[in-house]
Amino acid sequence: MAVSGNEGKPPAGVVPLFIATKTQEIFECICDEHVTEENPYKLLKKEEIINDMKMRAAISDFHPVKQIILDYPTEELLIVYDPDFKFGQNFYLCATEEAKRSLFISEEKATISAEVGATAAEEEKVYVYKPPETKEWISQGSNVEVEDELVLDSRPKINFCASRVRRDFGAPITFSDKNADQSSVEQGLSASYLACTSYLDANFTIKKAVLDCAVQAIPEMNDNFSQTYWKHPVNASMQYEAQELTENQFKAALCNEVLSEFVKNSVSRFDLALQQNVVTDVFFDDWKVLGEEDTNFGSKSDNHLKEYQSFTDLQYSKDKTVTCVDWHPQIKGVMAVACCERYSFDDRIDNASKLLMNASLVLIWSFADPIHPQLLLEGPDDIFCFKFCPTNPNIVAGGCINGQLVLWDVSEYADKLNSSRTSSSKTQTKMTMFGEEVLPETPTVHYSAVSAIENSHRSLITSVEWVPDHFEFNRLGNPVENRMCECCQLITCSTDGNVMVWDIRPPKPTQAAPREQVDKNIPTPFGVSQTFKHLDLTWKPLLKLSATKMDSSGDYSPLKFSIPEQQEFRDHVSTGGNKHELDETMKVSSAKNQKPLEHISTHYFMGTEDGEVVYADFKLEKDNETGKANVPKPNWAVACHDGPVNTLQRNPFYNDIILSVGGWTFALWREGVTSGAILQSASAAKLYTAGHWSTTRPAVFFLGTRDGNVEVWDLLDRTHEPILVQNVTAAQVTQIVPWVVSKKQNLIAVADNVGTLHILEIPWNLRHPAATESKGIRNYFERETKRIQYFDQRAIMRETERIGANDGKRFSAKVTEDKTDEAMEEEYQVELEAYLNLEKKLLMELGIIEEEKAEI
Repeated sequence: MAVSGNEGKPPAGVVPLFIATKTQEIFECICDEHVTEENPYKLLKKEEIINDMKMRAAISDFHPVKQIILDYPTEELLIVYDPDFKFGQNFYLCATEEAKRSLFISEEKATISAEVGATAAEEEKVYVYKPPETKEWISQGSNVEVEDELVLDSRPKINFCASRVRRDFGAPITFSDKNADQSSVEQGLSASYLACTSYLDANFTIKKAVLDCAVQAIPEMNDNFSQTYWKHPVNASMQYEAQELTENQFKAALCNEVLSEFVKNSVSRFDLALQQNVVTDVFFDDWKVLGEEDTNFGSKSDNHLKEYQSFTDLQYSKDKTVTCVDWHPQIKGVMAVACCERYSFDDRIDNASKLLMNASLVLIWSFADPIHPQLLLEGPDDIFCFKFCPTNPNIVAGGCINGQLVLWDVSEYADKLNSSRTSSSKTQTKMTMFGEEVLPETPTVHYSAVSAIENSHRSLITSVEWVPDHFEFNRLGNPVENRMCECCQLITCSTDGNVMVWDIRPPKPTQAAPREQVDKNIPTPFGVSQTFKHLDLTWKPLLKLSATKMDSSGDYSPLKFSIPEQQEFRDHVSTGGNKHELDETMKVSSAKNQKPLEHISTHYFMGTEDGEVVYADFKLEKDNETGKANVPKPNWAVACHDGPVNTLQRNPFYNDIILSVGGWTFALWREGVTSGAILQSASAAKLYTAGHWSTTRPAVFFLGTRDGNVEVWDLLDRTHEPILVQNVTAAQVTQIVPWVVSKKQNLIAVADNVGTLHILEIPWNLRHPAATESKGIRNYFERETKRIQYFDQRAIMRETERIGANDGKRFSAKVTEDKTDEAMEEEYQVELEAYLNLEKKLLMELGIIEEEKAEI
């Protein structure tokens, strides 16, 4: 083909274009395979090229000619393979229809001329028939292979003759069962018998991997087919009907001597079999359990966290701190991330104008699209913590850095989140702007309600949790029955020293201003959900608790809290975003009809900014003098961490075990043990910044460090060091949240200080518990609890002993000098015996020793 124009300069309407190997594979235009020097043309659809530019943006090979492609009038563009790089690139693009038609016309002319020339040459050539000449057969060795495959007789054939006495022909035949294990002499027979038990013939189970056969070309072919793979016949199924005896036959069978003799001979064997079944479980698979134990304890294969996916946004999350991560409770593969600027308090004051111009967002990601977030939740200020509602995931609650509590309603985009898991980004809805098809921007959801600033926290909200759906708090902090079975209350804590309980239901309408009339007077902003318009800028806490210090003036600065009741996941009927249904569901229950729940504990754990773990109570105490309800002081507080507490979480399998992480240490606490932690680690080399229990193994938890490492601890393996330390990121780890996708896949989300969310896959031995792991970790917790109680009792006993010794000294000063040594020795023996009996009784009460072995 000849192209008009000078050498190296493309003609009018032709644009040189470099197409990389990856793009060639996508559009099926691989050099020297799909396009060649003889056939260099390839037609590409305009829609596919636009989708590629939308997906890969600036890294797409068609990005330099984006405007040309968008302005092209037809739906197909022509690219031409340029193997000689005449115009400087490996391809060139026809930017106009005139250039496209000229290339096709020139190619057709060249093809027609070549065909005409070939036809003329064929007509001029005259063919003369030459018969084939016979040649002598020369063997190349194939005859030897053919002869080797022939089956030849290696010995003379053996003849068999079967005969029978003539009188036996036609004689009646009687079949009976014989025991082949007994000898023929015992049976009185002249012939021996051999048992023919069923077995699997190995000749029919051999799979041919390599088959060597000789093949010779023949002019005829024959095809044979078979539908079944024949195997030796076996009993696959059978059908029978129970044989019932009449009453006379039943009595006759019981009087049968043969049956009585059989029962007498089988009693001893039957008794032995029953005893063996009681002693040993014959159906227990020892090999399977042995494999489990070996894989969980000591196996070196597949014991590292594998990188599954990572999420970051160049505009909204890059170089920001990920403050909170939460998985969607119902949709697999969807999670939300909150990011804020890495500014100190002074820097925030200096850059206040810049922060006001930047939107504060919560990004909702999906595994289907790791580049673009599915939704953006906009808040009034940077979001420090947030949580999906367990019973209605379309509601999201978040705590701002200015102390306000925010609610979002994403019911309008519920279908988008549900379909994001299965749909591809190529099938996204298109929009037309200025005559061009562009990908729609990520939708931004404005908050539905925000608490009143004067009734909110005075500092940043550090933790927010939904109250479980089976109870709720009243204004006195007492748990009462929740008849809605929907999560309708929130608990927040802040560094201002307050813990607050919020209710998202609308208040009771009054006669003066019914709710319908009040709602009509409120203007409706465009694009904002009106589900919680009754709370916007008027939201007040239902209960406000101040964390007053026990031994001094001032308040604690809570960062995390943990209540004993956990959410039980049920099959809730989603409202689907219907406003009227949601309003009907969220009516306030009558306080007179609500039953108090005495079995629910109102105590909770709280981690502070100074590294203290505090045990407090929601229930208000009534003052006898004034009659007012006052906030009680905490029951106890222990300063065990050398830094702020960043994690306070209960074990998902044992609700009374709490993990606290702060500073350079972590600790385990147990509900009911008031003297301190049952386990406290030594100071680590790096600062711990995050932690979380495993969701599938009760003895395993994860810790994140400042240098970007993730430590895996197994309490049944070792308690002084982690079983695995793996570096995930170069920045500080800020959040660790595992999630169970299925029985075969567990994921863990690790967020860092530069705005990246890493999704790691947990290996099999870190997610699959051993058969005795639950029992073993429970025994471990019991032993540690008894150890703490034993030392507490010893301390009390030593204190009593010290007081008694001081009293004895004062008493001995008054004893007369004529007291004999024998009397003093007798008093000493009595006191020693009383002390030993007291210590023995203490050990027996704690269960450390048994009663018959209690000897000192």
